[in-house]
Amino acid sequence: MRRHDTGFHRQGALMSDSWLPPDGVRRVSDIIKVSVGMFKGGDLRCPAADALKARGYQPERGGRRRQERLEQFAFGPFMAACDARSRAGDEPDERPRRSKPIHDGLREWTAHAVESYVAAFPEEPDHVMSEVETPWRYSHVATESSPFGKGEYQLTVWGRCLRSRDGTVRELRLPVNRLGRQQPPESFIAAAALVLAEGAPGPRPERVRITEFALLDGKVRPLFDGTRDEALAAYRSRGRAALTALLDSQEYRPGVGCADCAYTAVCPVLRRAPGLLGVDGPGPVRRWWSVTNGRNYQICPARDQMRRLHLPTADEVERAAAVERGRALHAYLAERHGSGSPRLCTVRIPEQWVPEGFELPESERVLGTKLLRGHAAVCPMRLVRDATDVRGEPRVVRYDTTAEVVVVAKPDLLYRDRGAWVWRETKTTSRDRHGARPLLEEYPQLALAVMLLARGDLGGTPGRARIEFEVLRPGGADLEIIDPYIPETRATAGTVVHEMVSRWLRDEEYAPRPGRACDRCDTARWCTSGTAFQAAR
Repeated sequence: MRRHDTGFHRQGALMSDSWLPPDGVRRVSDIIKVSVGMFKGGDLRCPAADALKARGYQPERGGRRRQERLEQFAFGPFMAACDARSRAGDEPDERPRRSKPIHDGLREWTAHAVESYVAAFPEEPDHVMSEVETPWRYSHVATESSPFGKGEYQLTVWGRCLRSRDGTVRELRLPVNRLGRQQPPESFIAAAALVLAEGAPGPRPERVRITEFALLDGKVRPLFDGTRDEALAAYRSRGRAALTALLDSQEYRPGVGCADCAYTAVCPVLRRAPGLLGVDGPGPVRRWWSVTNGRNYQICPARDQMRRLHLPTADEVERAAAVERGRALHAYLAERHGSGSPRLCTVRIPEQWVPEGFELPESERVLGTKLLRGHAAVCPMRLVRDATDVRGEPRVVRYDTTAEVVVVAKPDLLYRDRGAWVWRETKTTSRDRHGARPLLEEYPQLALAVMLLARGDLGGTPGRARIEFEVLRPGGADLEIIDPYIPETRATAGTVVHEMVSRWLRDEEYAPRPGRACDRCDTARWCTSGTAFQAAR
């Protein structure tokens, strides 16, 4: 069968000669291996790490690290259950055998996910489509005379792979928790279509289909349905340039993925902050931590684990009216403060101030207007010169090498006042009454900010950095100023952070803690202990 020209290697070098790896890595494979998932991008992926992995680089030192005791890939048990069902042809095994134990919440979610998949794609009586045992892989071998150099390039897909009995149709079903508002990037769809159209093993098909299906509610969204020629054309127009950009990327994007990244020790961008969390040694594995996860763990370790696994949350909790109002206010202020030229906020609030993508009842919209008017009195934009002094909702990532924990924080705003960085947190409330707990205990993100600024970690003018805590109330705005250089403040902050981290750091079970918090738990649906507790009340 004639191999179609995919355009995989046309128009000059596939990889740039100017690309350089960081110090401390070596190339262990001449094969360029690209997972189609790398085309998705997003905040959870690091483009530079993807490029290093695709090009076959590994750290010169380090070797294999110990892994978490519990399964951390939320789709793993679902895929294993589907594999077992495909092989046996029987009812799906809700407790598939895997090398790692499965948390109770993940087990419950997997059972639901398999049921949703079976309902969305019932088995056809004549077995027109059947699952393939080996996922397809597209391979291209370049010769010495090729403009991009000699070598082999491979693209792979992940998902449920099916083919028709006569081999003329291939289908890729992509599991997701929920269908997003936007489709995946066109480059991702095009690259996946190329693998289905040209990949081995098996005869090449005449038609290619790609669909997304939501494990939560069984909804299905077609992404591509076309002939083999149309699949190749899609890659030439939308995938080829994206592949080159992927392989040439040198954009390091520190975040939660640094905890599992093979290149953390050699990353030239990840900032080290030994001793930041105040613990005297590492836990069993390298992990990431944020104040949000710390709060979840203090309430219930199982909740923290289920949130880390990104199990679907309950809309009635996650998207309650007051919660959405707070998010809408933050989005409005972020646009005012951080879009191009920062704008000083005034009491003139547009009637339709709610940003696109948020839906608020009229009462919450009116309350939000009142809160935004109060913000005008304390808007920090009066203190900045231009956009270079403003960082809207930046991601602050530090690696505590003592604890072996990647710490992730996201202040609402960082701005520069006369050379010193100011960390601003903004909260909204429908009450004018003040809380009774000390500020750093009530809002531990402020405690982490103290620890970071006291170390001079953000740069700027030494000794003048500060934390501002803004609370928008119906009666006006409160603004608390916290000096991170006061010894007593720093000591209190250190105690708050240490108490949040110390038990979590060495916990490998994430046992549930049933109680009153179950009533407002956004992952309670997947927790058998919480469900039993609520039923017994």
